[in-house]
Amino acid sequence: MKILVTGAAGFIGSKVAQMLAERGDEVVGLDNVNDYYDVRLKTGRLRHLGMAVDDAAALPWGAMLTSLQWPNLQFVRMGIEDKEALDRLFSEFHFDKVVHLAAQAGVRYSITNPYAYLTSNITGFLNMLECCRHHPVVHLLYASSSSVYGMNTKAPFSEDDKVDAPVSLYAASKKSNELMAHSYSKLYGIPVTGLRFFTVYGPWGRPDMAPMLFADAITKGRPIQVFNHGDMIRDFTYIDDIANGTILCLDQPPVAEQCPNQVAARVYNIGCSHPVRLMDFIHEIEMAVGREAVMEMRPMQPGDVYMTNADTTKLETEIGYHPSVQLHEGISKFVAWYQSEENPLR
Repeated sequence: MKILVTGAAGFIGSKVAQMLAERGDEVVGLDNVNDYYDVRLKTGRLRHLGMAVDDAAALPWGAMLTSLQWPNLQFVRMGIEDKEALDRLFSEFHFDKVVHLAAQAGVRYSITNPYAYLTSNITGFLNMLECCRHHPVVHLLYASSSSVYGMNTKAPFSEDDKVDAPVSLYAASKKSNELMAHSYSKLYGIPVTGLRFFTVYGPWGRPDMAPMLFADAITKGRPIQVFNHGDMIRDFTYIDDIANGTILCLDQPPVAEQCPNQVAARVYNIGCSHPVRLMDFIHEIEMAVGREAVMEMRPMQPGDVYMTNADTTKLETEIGYHPSVQLHEGISKFVAWYQSEENPLR
């Protein structure tokens, strides 16, 4: 299979690209390598994939690299906003499937930088849909988010719940993606699957997310900011479980006759379905680091929600997804990576 993975220098994208390459698929990874967070981490992920690169942000636009570890894995620096370049890429490689994970991430960042989300998450996603329309693929799998549940208070969150009360532009853009994908599937017969990712953590994680922020601050004796005074619940899910579940879905495209209204479009929650309290999560990091946290208690931030809790029954029964990494094991592996020479931000 020839598979395009967008966001391949990102946290989830790099892991998915690696797993696909390891099993023998022909993979092209795409990423614009923006500076939303420290590019050293994105460079490190690409080097982990076998790319000979010292500074990913210095790669020329359109530069194509081949992995030294997996010859069936290539990487191109490109933005999904560039419709013409994206169309040329599809014309050259004739992809069978697409894993679309590229997006402008960050709930809080969307409060102060709204236009970045329209450009990447709406226009960029439309470009991807158009490419899949004009260069037909067997399956388009794309990243949605648990943030679409917004002000929903029923737990656990089910795919059948209403998601029409987002509390951030990021969440609104992800719900828009689900609607856009459904319409293209109906109009043009493109099999599409959206995955509502819940809080992901593990080695090579994003530096703007709580696990990296906490590990870094606790290790260096700096205070950590604990929002809503620690009264929050998150469905933390280890990266390997997320990547495995993503590939399981990719391998099983929706069939129109088996979907509502005969449209080959579906959406799944993908998480651990065993949410933990934020203070318990912090305690696990404290134990792994071997140092107590200095905490600054803060009120709830704009765009945040009190709880995320995935009902993954649908993904388990229809796809065979079964997350296996418990929090204690996952945090131990994450902190071991954080403290290792592999971590370029250590």
